[in-house]
Parts: sequence; C-alpha cells; structure tokens
Amino acid sequence: MTIRRTAVTLLLLMGVLGGWLSYQQTVAASDHRNDVRNPRALEERTLRPRGSILTADGVVVAESRPAGRRFLRVYPEAGRYAHTVGYSSLVLGETGVEAIRAADLVSDDDGSLRSLLIETLGGSLAPHDVRLTLRDDLQRAAAEALGGQVGAVVALDPSTGAILAMVTSPTFDPNTLLGPGAIEAGEALNADPERPLIDRTRSDFYAPGSTFKLIVSSAGLTTGFVTPETLLPDTDLLELPGSTATIANADGGFCGDGDTVTFERALVISCNTAFAELGMQLGADALLEAAEDAGFNEAIPFDLPVVESYFPADLGDDLPATAQSAIGGRDVRASALHMALIAAAIGNGGVAMTPYLVDAVLDEDGAVVEWAEPTVWRRTMPTDDAATLTAMMEKVVSEGTGWRAQIPGLAMAGKTGTAEVPGDAPDVWFVGFAPADDPGIAVAVLVEGGGELGEDGSGGSVAAPIARAVVEAWSRSQN
Repeated sequence: MTIRRTAVTLLLLMGVLGGWLSYQQTVAASDHRNDVRNPRALEERTLRPRGSILTADGVVVAESRPAGRRFLRVYPEAGRYAHTVGYSSLVLGETGVEAIRAADLVSDDDGSLRSLLIETLGGSLAPHDVRLTLRDDLQRAAAEALGGQVGAVVALDPSTGAILAMVTSPTFDPNTLLGPGAIEAGEALNADPERPLIDRTRSDFYAPGSTFKLIVSSAGLTTGFVTPETLLPDTDLLELPGSTATIANADGGFCGDGDTVTFERALVISCNTAFAELGMQLGADALLEAAEDAGFNEAIPFDLPVVESYFPADLGDDLPATAQSAIGGRDVRASALHMALIAAAIGNGGVAMTPYLVDAVLDEDGAVVEWAEPTVWRRTMPTDDAATLTAMMEKVVSEGTGWRAQIPGLAMAGKTGTAEVPGDAPDVWFVGFAPADDPGIAVAVLVEGGGELGEDGSGGSVAAPIARAVVEAWSRSQN
C-alpha cells in the first residue's frame, strides 16, 4: 500500500513538473524572451534592426544605426521627446513608446524556424516604423516657450483626440542611458531633486486652481442653477461657515460693485469668493457629479499610463471643504493631460475624444499597416452648456485674466489658474482652445512654483503666454 501511494505521488509530481516545463517552454517562453531582466535576449536584440519612431511631420526621433554586427539605438532629438518616446536600453530596459510598441519595432528575424518559414513563404521580417501624432513644430514651440521652467505643456486636436505636443521640463537625454555608464546616469537622474525622469504631463498631478472653475461652471449650468446673467454675492473676503478659514480674491478686493457680480463676470475675472459661494450653494454632490462626468476619479484611456485626477467623494456637508474644492484647492488634483482634455471637450461641444499618441504603424516601404481610429471617450456636459461656457471663456481671453493669450485675428477661449502650494510659490495654469468657434487645437500649460516670476507669477502672467506661443505655431501651419 505504501509503495502504491509513493508511486502515485511520484507520478503526480512528474505530471506537475512536465506541465510546468511545457508551460515555461510554450506559453511563458515569449515573456522570458522579452523580459528586460534577460540579458541574453536583450543582447540578441542588438543584432536585429529596430524600426524608427517619427513625428507626424516626418522628424525621426528614434532610429537604429549599424555599428559593426550590431545596431545602435539613437535619439536624434535628445531630450525633446524623452518622456513619450522613452528609450530602449540593454541595461535599463524599455520605456514609453519604445516599450508599448516593441512588438512592431523589433525585427522578426531572430534566426528561429518561425522566421525562416515566414521568409520562405514570402513574408517580410523587416521591423515596422511607428508614426506619432506629435508635431515637431508644436513640440519645439512648447519646449522653447516653457524654457527652463519646471512644468508641462499638452496640446491636442479636440475633434480627434490626437496629441499634437507633449512637453515636460526638466527633461533628460535618453542617449546617456544606452551604453557604458547607463546605470550611473540613471542613478544620477533618479537622485536629481528636480525629478527629470517624471513626465509632468501625465505621471504627476497638481491642484488645478481656478481652472477647476470650468467644472463648477458646468455643474451650475447643467443643473440650471445659473445662467451667465445670474447674480452672485460679491465679497472681498468670504468667511467659511463653521470655520475660522476664509477665502479672498487674488487682488484682495471685490469682483464687482461690492454687492453682486454676474456669473459670467465671475468666471472672466476668476472671482474666488463668488465661485466658493457658488460651490457651497450647488453642494458637494453636484460638484462630484460634474467632476466625474469630466473624468475625475477614473483612469484616462491612453497609449501610456496616466495618473488619475482626483475629486473627493466624501465632502458631504463639509461646506468649508466644498468651498475650497470649488476653486480647485484643498485635495482636488488633476494632470496636465486631463486638463487639456477638459478644455478640448468644451470646445468640441461637450464631447471628450479618447487621447492617442500613436497615429500609424508603417512597413518597410512606408505603407500603413495599422492606424488609429478616433473614438469618443465620454460626454462631459450638454452641447448647449458647452457653447455657453465657450462664450464665457472667450471673454476670459479677450477682456479677463487670460488676456496675455490673445492672438490678433484668432479668437481663443481659455481659463487661467493659480493654485496655492503650502510653503512655496503657487503652481500656475492656463487651459484653452482656438479658434473658439471651431477649435483645431486645445492646450494646457502648467508651471510649477510660479515659473520665472516666482511668488508674483500667476496663470495669466506665466502660463497664458506659453499657450499663446503654441497656438501661434499651430496657426502659422494653417495658412
């Protein structure tokens, strides 16, 4: 009996072992072969050509160049596309588009029986190229306008969701992470207090400040609580109920005559006290619903991971917290990519398109073998409310806090934002789109710490001119 049990046990163990080995050699083999920790696989990849990555206007931003028997990966634009294109490093693995499109970019000529059969049957083993939606002229304009300031710029096509520019500063040169010294270079970048490896367009979020007033405006318009002509209380200092906290306006004064101010005027000049009061009147539930309609508290579908924007769901009857949240403060957080999508949705009649970064995959002859199809992500607000909000945002630029974004002959709609940061200068924003009546571009600009102006910086003085530079570059290409 004991011998029989031992035999059965051994047979079971042999079966499990055989199954495990079969799994490792078949199902898991591909994962092992492509694992960035597998030095043999990574070394083998250098013997195969890798396809190029290029912008929508044909600028090569990643390519493989012959180096003896091997191929050397090179990034001709250095840091300008580092966070989106990423890198393919023998030592550090792959990131960005290099990682998510590795299957397209890497040649199938791996010396296996499979590749031999493909070639014998007339198939191509050549790697594919990947074409991005990014435009080099807009990428350059955004990078130059942002300069050495810490922050991010995102531009996209409101009607399709195609990302036109995606810039973060500071950046890094991916070429330093490829060969000898890659580990040391990577450790130095990780230790840098300015966090150059962080993609501030999508991997970090910030208090949106007064740009969040667009969400509050949507809540007010959608519920029918306000129209542009609705009169709101005009105070220079709002004392929050049940609290010693107060909210003041940017200049410390009134927004109107000291009695009332219209809802439209409150948005145009970014009146904190009026919007904080409006937030309390609407209530936390209405603000939460409008925020979640706009995509807060959930993942944004995108080629690369995006941090979730956040609006607290537990404000309840906490009026002070509701008031502070209504002006984009307290615990409210948003990514630059998300704020660009919100602006784009307003310009697109309340419909947010799914953002995308890869436009097409091309074969060795440049023919398209795969392409992106624009899709709707969500409706953020009714069409009529989006039109009303667009008209108000146009006045923000023509006569309000966003006047530095003005472009002669081109109507822009926008909203500024200045978010307080405890113990530091504020983070400043501008979001908008142009032309206001039929937008071809939407943009979001974030500059940490008030930018070059420090404590005197605001969304209107620092971020709006950067947005103007990007939209001007886009406008020149339309003529």
